[in-house]
Amino acid sequence: MPAAAVFGLMTNEILKSRLTEKFGAQLTDWDEPYGMLTFTAPADMNLKVMQYLYDDETMRFRFLTDLTAVHYPDRKGEELCVVYHLHNLIDNIRLRMKVYVPVEKPDVYTASALFSAANWMERESYDFFGVNFVGHPNLVRILNVDEMDYFPMRKEYQMEDPTRKDKDDEMFGR
Repeated sequence: MPAAAVFGLMTNEILKSRLTEKFGAQLTDWDEPYGMLTFTAPADMNLKVMQYLYDDETMRFRFLTDLTAVHYPDRKGEELCVVYHLHNLIDNIRLRMKVYVPVEKPDVYTASALFSAANWMERESYDFFGVNFVGHPNLVRILNVDEMDYFPMRKEYQMEDPTRKDKDDEMFGR
């Protein structure tokens, strides 16, 4: 174990090293946009990775800052992405983990047993993107009406009606 990790000087390099040591090549797409360590994990491993980050005494990622979904319609077989932002409050370091799933079978294991805050965030991601959080205690719509049979944040719909004549594009900077 690196000495820096013992004394609370956690860095992105140490995080990446420890995660690679534990999970090997299963974690991919390492990047550091704006200084935040970001990586991709297989969808069936999301809980294993988060549990390790939570339990390990040098990692200590015990706060789920955010959980959301993104729709990438052009990424065949991995159209939906669930993004987790975790925070180690002791060392004040954050990381981002992504998992991709196909839109035909958008199954991701729930993190609500590990982070109670995940409960409503997962419901919102289900409500707007259709991500099925397997094992969630109450995966029902949270903001949209129950009768809605589509997921409005998916990029499957035009943003504007191109046939409208009552708008002057110059008013909108176009």
